[in-house]
Amino acid sequence: MQQPITRAPSWATFAGRRARHAVECVDLLREPERLAAGGTWFVVADFEAPLGVDGDVGGRPGRARAWRFAEVGPAAPDDDAGRWRGPAPTAWRSSMDRETYQRAVSRVRDQVRAGEVYQVNVCRVLSAPLPATTTPAGAVEPDAAALAARLAVGNPAPYAAAVHVPASSGLDPVWVVSASPEVYLSLDGDALASGPIKGTARTVDGLTGKDRAENVMITDLVRNDLQRVCRPGSVAVTDLLAVEEHPGLVHLVSRVRGILAGSVSGSGTGRAPDLWRRVLAATFPPGSVSGAPKSAALRLVAELEPVPRGPYCGAVGWVDADAGRAELAVGIRTFWWSEESPGAGVLRFGTGAGITWGSDPAAEWAETELKAARLVGLASHEGRP
Repeated sequence: MQQPITRAPSWATFAGRRARHAVECVDLLREPERLAAGGTWFVVADFEAPLGVDGDVGGRPGRARAWRFAEVGPAAPDDDAGRWRGPAPTAWRSSMDRETYQRAVSRVRDQVRAGEVYQVNVCRVLSAPLPATTTPAGAVEPDAAALAARLAVGNPAPYAAAVHVPASSGLDPVWVVSASPEVYLSLDGDALASGPIKGTARTVDGLTGKDRAENVMITDLVRNDLQRVCRPGSVAVTDLLAVEEHPGLVHLVSRVRGILAGSVSGSGTGRAPDLWRRVLAATFPPGSVSGAPKSAALRLVAELEPVPRGPYCGAVGWVDADAGRAELAVGIRTFWWSEESPGAGVLRFGTGAGITWGSDPAAEWAETELKAARLVGLASHEGRP
């Protein structure tokens, strides 16, 4: 029997869709087959969630959840940007300072020289205190819709997303706002595609040979991931090293596409119940934010990064099981909030860079600064990049 619609103001948006009234939450580690059973689900998966065969990052616990919503339609323009009240610009702290991060880059270069890895994405997490607001009716969580609206104005992104299910809803809560430019997986019928990003600079002239080599390396990894669940011979790179412009920076983007194998997609009008279990096992965590080979890269990530990434570098998006369509973004350019103790909340944001033998530690630190500066500025109380 369908659960009653909660009265709490739960909602989600992704790439032009808006959903309201979350009615249930599913743990994808236990029941990924639910995503093929019907309904529209919004997904948030932590980078550490052991969904893929290589996805257990250093034994750190990670969650992967999906919320089914009762109402889904096109998103309307939101003018709530002026309501956002974020942390002070000086309140942000990094999980790794410059010296520690540059040592991590050097450690990866040592492992490349030893032949253990080719590339590793090394990330740090920025955090700032942001308590819930106390009202006569109780604590009110920070306004995720207002932050999403501010990012939509100041940093529009093709896979912008937000999912907010408050603790007061009675369901497992989540608070995530993302301005992701990168598609992790898209599914339309039996066509499965991915769009890895590697290579970031302020302008096109700033992109280097190292950026191009890194993009080709990760595109090959993504191609191999998709081949594990697609028909032999169907996986192809449809776009290589395309330049995309985003606010304040440019990226190199490639596109990979394949056709799901019949044993994965199912037959007739129904989906195979283990569709998402097999697709996620083949591809998670996203190759562009882990490294190559993926298993060795993840071991280095667990060694070098002092805190878990959480939704950052995981997956955020939606699955429409009835229409046979889905879009999941890589959870980059992503904020997430949690209440650490009664009355004490923390807003977090992740930033990172892909490290290869050609990496310069100072330049890689500067790339993490570039990726964070505009968005952290928008999320701070002054609201300027």
